[in-house]
Amino acid sequence: MSTTGRPVGRPRAASRPASGLPPREELLAAAAELFTTLGYAATSTRAVAERAGMRQASMYHYVSGKEELLAALLESTVTPSLALARVLLDEETAPASARLHRLCRSDVELLCAGPHNLGALYLLPEVQGEPFAGFRRARGELKDAYRELIARTEAGGRLSAQELALRTDLVFGLIEGVILIRRSDPDRPVAAFAAATADAALRITGTEPPPAR
Repeated sequence: MSTTGRPVGRPRAASRPASGLPPREELLAAAAELFTTLGYAATSTRAVAERAGMRQASMYHYVSGKEELLAALLESTVTPSLALARVLLDEETAPASARLHRLCRSDVELLCAGPHNLGALYLLPEVQGEPFAGFRRARGELKDAYRELIARTEAGGRLSAQELALRTDLVFGLIEGVILIRRSDPDRPVAAFAAATADAALRITGTEPPPAR
């Protein structure tokens, strides 16, 4: 038995694509494609399993169902940025504005990474349910890190608590809003897009962005 209580060693269908990915990763890749193209509600577990090249019964050896797949995909769009934010909060060698710019840029690059617009899944009504509480907690902690970095900038230090909260909402909304722009223009160069978005985020806080390199 695995640590999740699921049996191990069950064979998979021979038609699995030769991608080299572990079975769970294949299911996540299949779910990412189908959830963002067909829609979460319209995608069945059978469709995910078949896209991953395995039988539907075998799928439940690796995941409990669609909710687990969606939760994992959502968390994958937040946890790397949260890990970076924790590092940046502890880092004192660079100005807070530079650290904030780096977080914004990295966050946009993460949201735009990969072949599928996973950030668009934030808009699903199902995300408010209990199975996605972990994602919401991580997202809330990331937003708190944004607020703290903004507060540590020279301009942010002059803001009232109410104004700081508003600027944080605006910056966080701008960063997550890239999913809509990404959807309408998926071929936009990510690096330039991320840098421009980070510049705009700093201006929202009242701070001039660093010179372009």
